Amino acid sequence: MSKVQPHPLTKLTMRMLPFSDAVSDDLPLGQLLRLSLFQFSVGMATVLLLGTLNRVMIVELSVPAMVVACMIALPVLIAPFRTLLGFRSDTYRSAIGWKRIPYLWFGSIWQMGGLAIMPFALLTLSSAQIVGPFWAGEVLAAIAFLMTGLGLHMTQTAGLALAADRASEETRPRVVALLYVMFLVGMGISSLVIGWLLRDFSNLLLVRVVQGAALVGLILNIIALWKQEKVCPMSKAEREAPRPLFSDAWADLIRGGQAGRLLVVVFLGTMAFNMQDVLLEPYGGEVLGLSVSTTTLLTAMWAVGALLGFALAARLLSKNRDPYRMAGHGLMVGLVAFPIVIFAAPLGSAPMFFTGACFIGFGGGLFSIATLTSAMTMPAEGLAGRGLALGAWGAAQATAAGISIAVGGTLRDWINTLALRGDLGEALATPTTGYSFVYHSEIALLFVTLAVLGPLVRLNRHASSNQRGAARIGLADFPT
Repeated sequence: MSKVQPHPLTKLTMRMLPFSDAVSDDLPLGQLLRLSLFQFSVGMATVLLLGTLNRVMIVELSVPAMVVACMIALPVLIAPFRTLLGFRSDTYRSAIGWKRIPYLWFGSIWQMGGLAIMPFALLTLSSAQIVGPFWAGEVLAAIAFLMTGLGLHMTQTAGLALAADRASEETRPRVVALLYVMFLVGMGISSLVIGWLLRDFSNLLLVRVVQGAALVGLILNIIALWKQEKVCPMSKAEREAPRPLFSDAWADLIRGGQAGRLLVVVFLGTMAFNMQDVLLEPYGGEVLGLSVSTTTLLTAMWAVGALLGFALAARLLSKNRDPYRMAGHGLMVGLVAFPIVIFAAPLGSAPMFFTGACFIGFGGGLFSIATLTSAMTMPAEGLAGRGLALGAWGAAQATAAGISIAVGGTLRDWINTLALRGDLGEALATPTTGYSFVYHSEIALLFVTLAVLGPLVRLNRHASSNQRGAARIGLADFPT
């Protein structure tokens, strides 16, 4: 009996539907889009932590920049615990059989709780009329940032693991694409909405907006996790059986060498792309003489580059390219981007500077998608589940991002102090020297990352040729 072929118009309609290629029998489109809302929530919390509250603390609340930097760094300090959180979600045992949902739920609670007390902690931190110990504001703010960071990491790790569990081998790369887009959408929309709400700033308005964001995040996460994991009741004996040890699961994960090398690649590559995060705008103002309004466009240029990197990732995956090769392409773009930024100074060219910033976003976005896809599609073997692999990826990425920002700023200040003091010679006694040193360091890190990545590309070459069509992304992946 011949198989009935779908009507061409039906096939065209399904292809034009956003992310329709990411669906499978176990994960229909409606449930996939609903599950992706947790990334929107994480994007909103990220904007608050790294953008809105950063600016509010320094400008409106007059909190010292050093204190602000320490508070923002706190969520990064707990990023390595993502590995343990992912492992615990792999091995969690409940009476109804859930593994990921409890971690999604408690992550949402921690995230909401941290944001709920955040404005009061910040107002206490900035007040000169504190009743009680002088350190009360710092302690309260630290608790709020730690709670929010823990919730963010727990939610994202468990959510990505749940999406990987429910997706099929063929659709898993496209699910990564959808989640990445939803994260960017969450950051973009929430930044616009929060900025608009805080246009006439007041302390009461800050409390309302941040607590409103906390409530919205909790509601989005509840909608995302609702009926997303099957109920599989477990007996008392199964629940009380000894759990595998984290050390054993970690040994299984890195036994073949591929996962361990991937984590090194993620760490080094993220360091290479992120050391300039706090330097691009000062570089444009101090070296190229650009105005504040002009340098603020750098974020937009970086975002455009990141989205273009996503488009290239879609094209490469549609041609059955493996993620490791995609990561190499991203690193090669970085090797072009940073020299453009460096040469913008002696040439005094603002267009070159903005082009370099766009290329940095392009290469960094392509690299991030490629490595996340590699972690998400890594087969679960032995005691090492996908939660552990994704947690390890998130820990490596977030830790490297935090360390690289601190290292980049420190190196710039140190080298500039030596240069302007004349210790490096008359030719280097300019403010450009510190920035240039950091950019050259990033180029060196990109070469090191390429060297570490090389064996992964060779190992995956034959495997990718046997999985043609499994990593295909088409027009339906874009939010049209």
